[in-house]
Amino acid sequence: MKIKPLSDRVLVRPAAAEEVTVSGIIIPDTAKEKPLKGIVLAAGNGTKDEEMVVKEGDTVLYGKYSGTEIDVDGEKLLIMRQSDILAICE
Repeated sequence: MKIKPLSDRVLVRPAAAEEVTVSGIIIPDTAKEKPLKGIVLAAGNGTKDEEMVVKEGDTVLYGKYSGTEIDVDGEKLLIMRQSDILAICE
């Protein structure tokens, strides 16, 4: 399925959560820290008041509770407004 975000929205693939073990204990997925970094897969055209700064392929940092999680072909992605993005990593 191909998704094209509208307006000032951005489609982001979150970075994989790091596998953490403590003294041989494996932390379950539900207790893992959510990643706050991801790659932009698609971006809208912006609005008349705000141009799009992020583009496809950018690695971005976003807030802990930013975006809405969607399931696309079995992959969990985030769709969020550009204003939810805190920074572009270079």
